[in-house]
Amino acid sequence: MARLPRFVLPGYPQHVIQRGNNRMDILHDEEDYWALWYTLRDAAERFDCAVHAYVLMPNHFHLLLTPTEGDGIGKLMQYAGRFYVQHANRRHGRTGTLWDGRYRATLLDPDGYLLAVAHYVELNPVRAGLVETPADYEWSSYGANALGADDDLVTSHPMYLALDEDADDRRAVYARRVDAPLAPAEVQRIREATNKAWVLGDNDFCSRIETRLNRRARPQQRGGDRRSAAFRRARAERQAQHPTGHTADGSGAHG
Repeated sequence: MARLPRFVLPGYPQHVIQRGNNRMDILHDEEDYWALWYTLRDAAERFDCAVHAYVLMPNHFHLLLTPTEGDGIGKLMQYAGRFYVQHANRRHGRTGTLWDGRYRATLLDPDGYLLAVAHYVELNPVRAGLVETPADYEWSSYGANALGADDDLVTSHPMYLALDEDADDRRAVYARRVDAPLAPAEVQRIREATNKAWVLGDNDFCSRIETRLNRRARPQQRGGDRRSAAFRRARAERQAQHPTGHTADGSGAHG
């Protein structure tokens, strides 16, 4: 079956994940981390993508980024993948596949999910048990967004800038928001949308994306749910027509 094209709209952020093949490590030491960081920074600049949040994990990485052009993210990921594989193969004397197939991505509503996804990304090392707090992990955007560290890979999104006019206060607000754990249901929704390539947003946002791209942006409601709704409507109509609780053929409504 042919794979559907990704949801891409210039100016709309996306959450992107690329994993190592069979979840194997892709980053082994500081030199590897720097090599991938520089590759992503160069690719973001080359293909005009603004990276708002990121984390580099031993066997995968996350990006939250906004493309200026429709093919920007695809070109960035192709460029970064190719150049980092060359580095890894040369340095570690390896051959074969490094990546676990295509990268996974979800287009998201910046008003509703930009900051939530940024926190999800930066809290990844904490969820994985690598550190106790995001501030303890060197290879993420938390240092830039919450602590004011210099990071050439990070470009602030307007939703982040709107947290406060003062830069120090803005970082403090951001840090407090990260300290409040995301609800499990929100974590699950972010994961499902990214892994299954659905748009991440409320019904109104998804409807607008469907109109613009002329394709379904969210999973279909399950058949059981549709039958249940239809059953309730039919039952209400029958009860309105036969308020005594009997059907037209005289049989009882129960049983």
